[in-house]
Amino acid sequence: MALTHSTFMARYGSLVRLGLPIVVGQIGNVVLGFADTIMVGHHSMQELAAASFVNTMFTLVVLFATGFSYGLTPVVGSLFGRGDTGSIGVAVKNSLAANMALSVALVAVCVAFCLNIHRFGQPEELLPLMRPYLWVNIASLPFLCCFNTFKQFFDGITDTKTPMFVIISGNVLNIFGNWVLIYGELGAPELGLFGAGLSTALSRVVMAVACVLLFFRHRRYREFGAGFASGSVSRAEAGRLASLGFPVALQLGMETAAFSLSAIFVGWLGTTALAAHQVTITVSQLLYMVNSGMAAAVAVRVSYFAGQEDWRAVWRTALDGLRLVVGIALTLSVPVLLLRGVVSLWFTDSLEVCALVSVTVFPLIAYQLGDAVQYTFANALRGIECVRPMVWIAFFSYFVVSLPLGWLLGIHMGFGLVGIWSAFPVCLSTAGLLYFMRFRKELKKR
Repeated sequence: MALTHSTFMARYGSLVRLGLPIVVGQIGNVVLGFADTIMVGHHSMQELAAASFVNTMFTLVVLFATGFSYGLTPVVGSLFGRGDTGSIGVAVKNSLAANMALSVALVAVCVAFCLNIHRFGQPEELLPLMRPYLWVNIASLPFLCCFNTFKQFFDGITDTKTPMFVIISGNVLNIFGNWVLIYGELGAPELGLFGAGLSTALSRVVMAVACVLLFFRHRRYREFGAGFASGSVSRAEAGRLASLGFPVALQLGMETAAFSLSAIFVGWLGTTALAAHQVTITVSQLLYMVNSGMAAAVAVRVSYFAGQEDWRAVWRTALDGLRLVVGIALTLSVPVLLLRGVVSLWFTDSLEVCALVSVTVFPLIAYQLGDAVQYTFANALRGIECVRPMVWIAFFSYFVVSLPLGWLLGIHMGFGLVGIWSAFPVCLSTAGLLYFMRFRKELKKR
């Protein structure tokens, strides 16, 4: 059937309208990461290296918490597709209870990690910088989990603009706080890296409070708030949401581990490699946030059609989303490739770091196609509530393929940082193919 202008706008326009605010909000996070890295890097290269290890490891926790909250999206999307708005507030209440319980467990894990950070083979001179920065990030975890819950509610009812504005406002506050606390402006003490951590924690508190106030006070969400107030926390319902969220959290956690745990290998290479790794990670987050943001729209639309049991529309939406994500990923790769020789100078004046980043960009570009496929079909599987197979696919792709291959190329064979990053195109393409095959198999059953 020919794709007319009207059908093109109906199919792709709905994905873009949903995905663009998510992308903008997530780009705001990338801009924040850029700002943090630039401001910390110009304050001290040692602080930049310390931030590299802490941020890389803490991102694993952040994405695990974010993935866990994703269990709410298909539930809300399916209820919204059926017009059952009364049950959505109850689902939000149970999801919030599950996410806050998770935050307690994550805080305990992070405290144990912080107390044993000296056992991970990092440069001794960086440890006094790493510990305070990590402590203040740990303290903000419950507020992050609260914000995640309400963001998934907004996304599930296709209101992706509200969390976008909250995120942007929080990021502006964070950048301003960085300027004040890192450099000691406006009479504040000069706190360096620790000041960046304080500013990040404050922005997470503000974003969580803003979402709670909007949910309960704005008339647009009155019926959902009423459902929240009248409903009760059910162990069965919270368990169901956890059973949907936990596999996604594991999948995102293991994907992030391919990057986060690789930072341990990078630390063995020294301070310069850690700084270059941080710059490359920050650049890669631009591609990651755009790709994952648009792919998140696929989960919302797929869950909407799954609630109506329109499986033909589910399949079409996934393929449309794939075309969008691939096109965006390849387009964004061009400026990254062209600017590879100068991008690190935005963060640090070190010529050694600049030279290392300029060659590490090549494996970053190489994995974009596989990354687009795996993001699209991971979200499509999430939209149809088929999340358990994602765990073994992620385990195989990121633990069996990526980490051993990164160690082999980077450490054993001596290719250094480029060798460690060269494992990522292989593991992401493997995950993308396996997610696609599983999604196609699930739809044939329905």
